[in-house]
Amino acid sequence: MASYKDAGVDISASEQMLDSVKGSIKETHNKNVLSDIGLFGGFYKADFKDYEKPILVSSVDGVGTKIMVAVKSGIYSTVGQDLVNHCVNDILCCGAKPLFFLDYYATGKLDSKNGADIIRGFATACKENNCALIGGETAEMPGLYQKDDFDLSGSIVGIVDENKSINGSRISKGDIMIGLQSSGLHTNGYSLARHVLFNNFEIDHHFEERGTTLASELLAIHKSYLQEVHPLVLSEHLTGISHITGGGIEGNTNRILSGDLKMKIDWDSWERPFIFQLIQAVGDVEESEMRHVFNLGVGMILIAKKENVDLILENTKIHNPFVMGEIA
Repeated sequence: MASYKDAGVDISASEQMLDSVKGSIKETHNKNVLSDIGLFGGFYKADFKDYEKPILVSSVDGVGTKIMVAVKSGIYSTVGQDLVNHCVNDILCCGAKPLFFLDYYATGKLDSKNGADIIRGFATACKENNCALIGGETAEMPGLYQKDDFDLSGSIVGIVDENKSINGSRISKGDIMIGLQSSGLHTNGYSLARHVLFNNFEIDHHFEERGTTLASELLAIHKSYLQEVHPLVLSEHLTGISHITGGGIEGNTNRILSGDLKMKIDWDSWERPFIFQLIQAVGDVEESEMRHVFNLGVGMILIAKKENVDLILENTKIHNPFVMGEIA
């Protein structure tokens, strides 16, 4: 007699995993969350009293093949944080702060411990970003995914007052570009990084000059810039924000430039982190390809009038900010 478990899907394992992380999820909830985990939808009470013209801003994303580094290293506690922070940064580029987050976790064979580590990662980053984790989906799909394979995606909803929203329309010639340091690759460029590095190093290779392993370099958590940047949005000191993900510095910042505006970047104004130097040297990667694929140590770019630069540099010191160019 055949059963769902015989076919590769263990519903009870999923239920047990969810029970083990409910406490972590609950810690992300606030007075606006009106439902517990397990219903068909997440209930969030909208409170717009502090907004003159509230706008909801949403985004959805994944963490790409960084997942394969997690599998290879056996470290599952960081990729959930990567996903939340990535989504938070995306809506921050529009001036929004997050309200709530929902996740999707799909795998070939559910490992309850690894799955719990991933979901606790969601909860950790949601707490750090004052964002409620109000729902999610865990899907076990043998046949579509191999046993150890999994994938993640997340959806986020945030809010901004219309007069504080940012879409690049206020950027003008002479504005200054300020780079905020990344923690590493963040969540982009891993297909090229894996192709280059895994052909030359084991995942646990130790770099004496850095005092780190390849796994720790590749799994460095994608930074959230919310706490330092959102106050600059509210004080209207920024004319544009660019989150440097797939497509690199130019590809992402061009998304918020209009008309004949273009970037004049001083590519020597910051030192590239070790991981990018390693990829380029070991893989003999062309400079143009490096610029197109990777963030090269710049996780976010803030664009502002010259008179506001010093204030911005002072208020983002935790991210080692630097002037990296201007709008021409």
